[in-house]
Amino acid sequence: MFTRIRTYVARFRDPSRAEAAPDRQKRAHNLFEAAAAYVAACAEDDQDRIDEAAAWVPPEALSFGVNELACRAVIALARERDESPRVVARDLLGLPVA
Repeated sequence: MFTRIRTYVARFRDPSRAEAAPDRQKRAHNLFEAAAAYVAACAEDDQDRIDEAAAWVPPEALSFGVNELACRAVIALARERDESPRVVARDLLGLPVA
């Protein structure tokens, strides 16, 4: 948010800086990109990347993205193992078969 304000104010101070600003700005990440980066960073125990990915989207969106990624991963693994998603999820968490 402050970057946008600084960019806006910079146009009035120095027009040459204002033209260079769009080149420096990063494109926006969507919640699925953030979730994938966040989960991968968690798996690799990389706190810097965890913090970076968590800053890309609001916490609620990240939570939704992580949940969606978990569901898709369990379904894909269940198909690969030819087991039910429930069995796979419990196995991944180390829970006894119910």
